[in-house]
Amino acid sequence: MIVAAHGKQDLTTGPIGSTLLAFALPTLGSNILQSLNGSINAIWVGRFLGETALAATSNANIIMFLMFGAVFGFGMAATILIGQSWGRGDVDGARRAFGTALGLVFLISLVVAAAGWAFSHDILVLLATPGEALPLADDYLRVIFLSLPAAMMLVLAMMGLRGSGDSLTPLWFMVVAVVIDTGLNPLLILGIGPFPRMGIAGSAMATLIANAVAVIGLAAYMNRRDLPIRLKRAEMRYLIPARDLSRTIVAKGLPIGAQMLVISVSGLAMVGLVNREGVATAAAYGVTLQLWAYVQMPALAIGAAVSAMAAQNIGAGLWDRVGRITGIGILYNLAMTGVMVVAVLWFDRTVLGLFLGEDSAAIPIASRIGLIATWSFIFFGATMVLFGTVRANGAVWGPLVILVVALLPVRLGIAALLRPALGIDALWWSFPASSFVNLAGAVLYYRYGPWRRGRILAQPPEACDEQAQSVAEPAGMLRPAK
Repeated sequence: MIVAAHGKQDLTTGPIGSTLLAFALPTLGSNILQSLNGSINAIWVGRFLGETALAATSNANIIMFLMFGAVFGFGMAATILIGQSWGRGDVDGARRAFGTALGLVFLISLVVAAAGWAFSHDILVLLATPGEALPLADDYLRVIFLSLPAAMMLVLAMMGLRGSGDSLTPLWFMVVAVVIDTGLNPLLILGIGPFPRMGIAGSAMATLIANAVAVIGLAAYMNRRDLPIRLKRAEMRYLIPARDLSRTIVAKGLPIGAQMLVISVSGLAMVGLVNREGVATAAAYGVTLQLWAYVQMPALAIGAAVSAMAAQNIGAGLWDRVGRITGIGILYNLAMTGVMVVAVLWFDRTVLGLFLGEDSAAIPIASRIGLIATWSFIFFGATMVLFGTVRANGAVWGPLVILVVALLPVRLGIAALLRPALGIDALWWSFPASSFVNLAGAVLYYRYGPWRRGRILAQPPEACDEQAQSVAEPAGMLRPAK
């Protein structure tokens, strides 16, 4: 990875393979840390407060997944703008895109946090949260909603840094957040030492504190080290969302966020189908999902790296490098995801034994699920690379349509319609079938789709200056660290 002027990471020159790998590995590390953080916190809650409390956090986390789906979409749109601006050498354009995204998401997160605090009970009732878990889920969710602004600012800042080519700084501050969160969880749950005993709300409060400390620390670090997208002095006015940039971020971000909704709907529907097969099958499927979360991590990291590199090279007009980045990304996915698939299948009994007892009836079921479906994550990884490339030029509707077709009529259709012929295996075969359809659609769209025709770019500085001068309220009140 080459460090150029202004401290920016230049992804438009040098060897593609080593640069892509150096960018993807810290992102992979961040993904692993996030999953471990959730797993460790679940252990704290389950051990100290019991299964009811653990169920309460699960219900609340479903809601937060949907909330973060929206910020992921806006963050990805901002990342595209930042990357393309960087690629063409427009440092100020990248900062304007980052500032608008921060200001826009901060305002949205404040509204969502206030509404969530007021209506958390009603939301949980709407989700049919079990009665015994409802009071605990309400206590947990209210505090989690309060943590939303800091959490969204942290995610957005990390995505913005990756758009400028820096994947290492987000990793370090992810470490900070995880250490604080996992360390404070037992202290605030049990009231150890000077800390108050907060029960399940203490777990949520630990997350709030961790996100706040991490985002404040990251903002200070970005300014002190003069990192590429830091905002100083007059640049703070960029935190007032610019109309044209906001329109672009929303227009591109909503379809990306909608993909998270499609994934959630498909996942919930599949859970409903699995639950009909009994407790052992449901437990086996739940454990398999835990393993799949780790299997898909290399694909997600490589896809994010490809998207950031492609955006910078598209901004620089280096289309020949864009094609090579995509090809190398697919090869890396085959290698890294392939290794994960082989490891999970080879040691399946050992790994499953970590979650289930040796005599559990769920183990052979989980083993068969893995044998039928786990290998299809190689398809998933290639799809993430292709989608990452086309999104780097602002093409978001094509991937959304392909995903809708693959996850709803194909996956759910096969799971339901082939059930009489294949038995319960129809559920598991629906995963490779939908993954293949998703990949086929991605290949066709990459090869023949219109995604190369235009690019989304930050508006020129003159337009931004005119808009900033027309707004009376100063932007200094909206800082990314708040």
